[in-house]
Amino acid sequence: MGDTWIALHQGRGKTKTAAKDKLKEVLRDYEDGLAIAPTGYTVKDAVTDWLNYGLAGRDPGTVTTNTILCNTHVIPALGARKLRDLSADDVDRWLAAKAKVLSTRSLEAIRSCLNRAVKRAMARDKVKRNVVELCSVPTGQPGRPSKSLTLAQAEAVLVAAEDSPLYAYIVVSLLTGGRTEEIRPLRWDHVDLDGAPDANPVIPPHIAVWRSVRSTGDTKTKKSRRTLALPGRAIDALRIQWERQGWQRLAAGDNWKENGLVFTSAVGTELDAANVRRELRRVLARVDGITPDEWTSRETRTSFVSLLSDNGMPIEEISRLVGHSSTAVTEVVYRKQIRPVIQSGATAMNGIFGPGPKR
Repeated sequence: MGDTWIALHQGRGKTKTAAKDKLKEVLRDYEDGLAIAPTGYTVKDAVTDWLNYGLAGRDPGTVTTNTILCNTHVIPALGARKLRDLSADDVDRWLAAKAKVLSTRSLEAIRSCLNRAVKRAMARDKVKRNVVELCSVPTGQPGRPSKSLTLAQAEAVLVAAEDSPLYAYIVVSLLTGGRTEEIRPLRWDHVDLDGAPDANPVIPPHIAVWRSVRSTGDTKTKKSRRTLALPGRAIDALRIQWERQGWQRLAAGDNWKENGLVFTSAVGTELDAANVRRELRRVLARVDGITPDEWTSRETRTSFVSLLSDNGMPIEEISRLVGHSSTAVTEVVYRKQIRPVIQSGATAMNGIFGPGPKR
């Protein structure tokens, strides 16, 4: 009886028709087993709730990206719609309209935002079902294709970077294929420039790619956690970095923030993606035939894959080196660069680039 009274009470309206419509909505919720809640709960309310509470513990960059996607693409188009009235047709039409201006990857991202927001609302009895899960992502506009440096361009980049504060970063990224979020938080205690030549088996100089800038500190996947032998040119670059960082530490004095990081700002703090991208483009501007603004930091990684593939390394070995969960990932992401055959990381890079200039 109490629930019925609540339903009747919430069914009030300014006119009989309005009251009747409200009562129908409340009774429908009641029959569906939903909590008796305000019937004006909108898509915007659900999305805002998810952004505020559903992303707790996520990396700040992830939160920012999802907030921008929601505020730019989800809320303006669907935000005013009552969540309970949102239909699969609404979502299909929305995605179809966005497919005219967004890439398929971006469409997947905005659908994911809406899907997760509605799923959270459903778990809180705001809506009976999640219609977003009934909708597929259409094919969007072609995204910006990844690019790779040719061998001649890569060699020119390494030379152009020699006086850059990020010389060692660029060398290590290009010659090991590490993700930018893995190389930026690399620590000296995860770098071994000597190895153990007398051990059995021999342990070569190497870096341990065990961390990333993600909120948990973990690498992207379990297979991303790997230890990579260093080619000679990367060993030399890291020795130079050790010396340069010593001078930076002295110059900064009390302002130096000791974090044990290999690649830092002038006062020891961790580099962010914008720092790296800006400096990489400054270096690329010195190389003939390259338009620096068209390149991103991740393309040192695609270049690594391309160079190894062209040198004859099998896809299975390339997949292990770059930390992909399977060769299928490597083929999909880098399919334009892949060719099969033989060899292995540091050895291959020594063969491609040689030991590097003597200093």
